[in-house]
Amino acid sequence: MTEAEQAIGTPDAGKAEEGAGTSAAGAGSDEAAAGRGKRRVGVLLAVAALAYLIDLVSKLVVVAKLEHHAPVEVIGTWLQFEVIRNRGAAFGFGEAMTIVFTVIAVGVIVVIARLARKLYSTPWAVALGLLLGGAFGNLTDRIFRAPGDLQGAVVDFIAPSHFAVFNLADSAIVCGGFLIVILSFRGLDPDGTVHRD
Repeated sequence: MTEAEQAIGTPDAGKAEEGAGTSAAGAGSDEAAAGRGKRRVGVLLAVAALAYLIDLVSKLVVVAKLEHHAPVEVIGTWLQFEVIRNRGAAFGFGEAMTIVFTVIAVGVIVVIARLARKLYSTPWAVALGLLLGGAFGNLTDRIFRAPGDLQGAVVDFIAPSHFAVFNLADSAIVCGGFLIVILSFRGLDPDGTVHRD
């Protein structure tokens, strides 16, 4: 390019410089988006791992210490620890459909894995992490506890008075689901955008 063209500023030169600036800005925004995505997936995995480990350890302890023993009163008769092997879902529903609940748990894990690729929201990462950790917790029981063959009985041990016996994986799933409902009502999407209906 001659000095005269530089002084005048030809349209082609302006477009080329603008295109270079746009692609540089686009690359920068892509890098920022990728960084945000990785951080949120990390939050999801950390919450899921924590929920899973707490559930797993609690079940190992109560099976070793409390199974085949009288219930332990935590708050009188209002809250007790009592080991129950549950082949069904919550409230003992569907004991003959254990394999169905196993398939549902696997489906939940697959859906969360797909959502994780576009996850830019920390609250959604926490909610999905709780769901994922809880699903893995109960799925571990379905796979490895008797009678096996994806039909294992889930260990439940938290027994409030006049309520179903449950475990910490169930608690994580309920808390994650409740948080998702709140986020949806507030219009926050997993990708971090906010929509107004």
